[in-house]
Amino acid sequence: MTRYTHLGIYSDLVDAAKRQQPLYPLARPGAETQALVREHMGFCNGPETPLAVQSHKTWERDGVAGELVSWSVGYGPRTEAYVLKPAGASGPLPGVLALHDHGGFKFYGKEKIADGPDGVLTPVLQAFRDDAYGGRAYANALAREGFLVVVHDTFVWGSRKFPLIEMPQVIRDAAKSSLSDPLAAEIQAYNNAAGQHEHLVAKYCNLLGTGMPGVVCYEDRVALNYLRSRGDVLPERVACLGLSGGGNRSAMLLATHGGLRAAAIMGLMTTYEHLLDHNV
Repeated sequence: MTRYTHLGIYSDLVDAAKRQQPLYPLARPGAETQALVREHMGFCNGPETPLAVQSHKTWERDGVAGELVSWSVGYGPRTEAYVLKPAGASGPLPGVLALHDHGGFKFYGKEKIADGPDGVLTPVLQAFRDDAYGGRAYANALAREGFLVVVHDTFVWGSRKFPLIEMPQVIRDAAKSSLSDPLAAEIQAYNNAAGQHEHLVAKYCNLLGTGMPGVVCYEDRVALNYLRSRGDVLPERVACLGLSGGGNRSAMLLATHGGLRAAAIMGLMTTYEHLLDHNV
């Protein structure tokens, strides 16, 4: 019997589950599988259209023209997004939906991979980019290469995050930081609390007939539809990409939306069976 790190004395649960039913069947690519994926993820039976879209500000820096936009997905706070394209671009461009990572870092979302009007917001954010992205805001780099890039916050990150004050007291009590800089301490404490809060959010999603991946993927489809609807985008030439949690989002978006020409998946490519042991 294989012994699994997380399951320990319950490692035989895996073999018991295999006796119940075949696990991890392969699905053929195509519309039928896409429909099954959407059904099993849930949150897929309503309009996937951004509501009440607003443009808040524009800027230009480092060869990139930027726009801060927002929309509603129909629940929770408004989704904020950066729209980035080459400064001086004319005519429609190929589009990219850039998907931020999980990273155990929910204080920011889009800012982890994109510079807004003020550049890098904090040293904490730059340190995160140094570790995960070679120090670069890759969404801006893509824009300079000739793409129109949309980078949005998704469910429980950035503009879509839960306020700390609305988390249970026991989680807030555990939101500690040893950092001396006030803003760095605030970010670290929030990320610590959000890591504990995610399990609670996931359980509520399950009670509502979906899961966190289902809700996140729904919001990503809304963002993709926003990107494809823009007059300065070539809707038949649109791709998505992401690293780690963003890579998972990229895979799920490709599996549930028919409007992508390509998807780049970095750092979260696996089969279900290889999630067993210590990768779940």
